[in-house]
Amino acid sequence: MGKTLEDKKEAVTQLKHLLSESQLALVIDYKGLTVAEITDLRKRLRAQDTVCKVTKNTLMRIAVDGDHRWQPLTEFLSDSSAFLLVKENMGGAIKAYQDFQKVTKKTELRGGVFEGQALREADIKAISDLPSKDQLMAQVAGAINGVTTKIALGVKEVPGSLARAIKAISEQEAA
Repeated sequence: MGKTLEDKKEAVTQLKHLLSESQLALVIDYKGLTVAEITDLRKRLRAQDTVCKVTKNTLMRIAVDGDHRWQPLTEFLSDSSAFLLVKENMGGAIKAYQDFQKVTKKTELRGGVFEGQALREADIKAISDLPSKDQLMAQVAGAINGVTTKIALGVKEVPGSLARAIKAISEQEAA
């Protein structure tokens, strides 16, 4: 038995809600995946705060209709589509998908949308190559720590240099 009109409206509402919480949406062709494989993909993505949603293309078209931020998704809607809706860790989510794809070799990345712009596979790979938020924070913290250490050493050296200069002058006068 097919979905009722109310079920479809609820699905569209849920899709709109998921999209409103997402920064990036990827579209993959999931044809040929077993239930166990799609469950594995969802598990990998859940760890990256990403939702894997399998829905009809028609429902996704309705969900993005009139929303300029997600409208470019429509160009990737064909055949069987699964949507990877990434909330925060874009690089981690893309890497999790790529790892899954290497293992199964059954899915195909069609494209994605970020801030209203359609992304091709090369764009998505470039995003995955960026350091994660945690890595960037660690790099910034390391840089700040390095600067403060140098300042502390410099401040500590001033009295020592002054003491050596005074000692050298007093030794010259004594001689």
